[in-house]
Amino acid sequence: MSLKDSFTKEEWFRVMTGPGRAGAAVVAASPSGLTGLLAEAQAIAASIRESVSREGRTPLMEAMAADLLGTGPSRDEIREMQDDRAKNMQEAVEQNVQAVRQAVWLVSAKASPEDSRAYQDMLMQVAERTSQAAKEGGFLGIGGEQVNEKERDVLAELQSVIRGTVTIPEPAALVNPGPDGSGNSN
Repeated sequence: MSLKDSFTKEEWFRVMTGPGRAGAAVVAASPSGLTGLLAEAQAIAASIRESVSREGRTPLMEAMAADLLGTGPSRDEIREMQDDRAKNMQEAVEQNVQAVRQAVWLVSAKASPEDSRAYQDMLMQVAERTSQAAKEGGFLGIGGEQVNEKERDVLAELQSVIRGTVTIPEPAALVNPGPDGSGNSN
C-alpha cells in the first residue's frame, strides 16, 4: 500500500493542489499584470518541480512526483472536486488560504511528521518564490517593490496556517466545503 492510498481521491486532489493554491493566494493578493502573472506562474511550477524532484525526498514527495508524471484526473473529475469560483480577488485569496489549511491538515493527519514537514517546506517555498517573482507597482519594470504589503500580509497568513497553529476543520468539511469555502455550513 502506498502513502497515496491513505487518502481518498478528493483528499489527494487537495494535497496535490495545495502548493499551487499557496502560490495562487499570493498572486491573487496583488495581481501583477500579464508579464508578472507569467513570472509568478513559472515560479510556482519551478518551485513544485524542485521540491518533488530533490534527492532524499520523503515518501509523500515521491508519491506527488509520481502523480505529476502520471495521468492526472480528468477535466470532469477536476471540476467536481474544485471549489466554486471566487467572485473577486479577496475571495480568491481566502479560498486559496482555506485550501492550503485543509491540505496541511490532511498531510499532518495522514502522513509522517517528516512528510508533513517536507510538505510545509514546499508550500512556504512556493509562496515565497511566487511573491518574489515579479515586482509590484511601477511601470514597465521601473519602480515598484519586489514584495508589496498585500503580498507580505498573505505570506504572514500562509506562514501561520502552514507553520503555526492550524485550526483543524471537521473531516466532512474537507470533502464538502460549505458555500464560503470554510467547511462551515452556516
